[in-house]
Amino acid sequence: MNNYETVFILTPVLSDAQVKETVEAVKAELVNAGATIVNEEAWGMKKLAYPIEKKSSGFYFLVEFDGEGKAVTKLETYFRRTDRVIRFMTVKNDKYAAEYAAKRRALKAAKAQEA
Repeated sequence: MNNYETVFILTPVLSDAQVKETVEAVKAELVNAGATIVNEEAWGMKKLAYPIEKKSSGFYFLVEFDGEGKAVTKLETYFRRTDRVIRFMTVKNDKYAAEYAAKRRALKAAKAQEA
C-alpha cells in the first residue's frame, strides 16, 4: 500500500449541500477502489492564483489515503468526469512525507484537545 494525498478545488458556485455531497462522493470512490482514508481536511474558500474557468475562488479540500495505483486512476477519472471539480493534484508520498504528515496530524489533534 502506498500513501497518497490529493488536493482538489471545487467550483465556488456550489451550495453547502452540493459541496458535502461531492466530498462524500470522492471518499466513496476511494473506498470502492480499495483505499483507506487516513485524513481529510476542508481548507475552505480561497482565492485562486489565476482565474480557472472564469472563476477567481474555490473550495479547497485535502484527502490523504493509503491504497494502490488503481485507486488514484479511478479517483482522477471521477475528477475529470464531474464539472464540480475545477482542479486536482494527487501526489504519492515517500516515507519522509508520510512521517511529516503523521506528525502534522498529531500536532493538529493535540491543539484541538487543548482548545
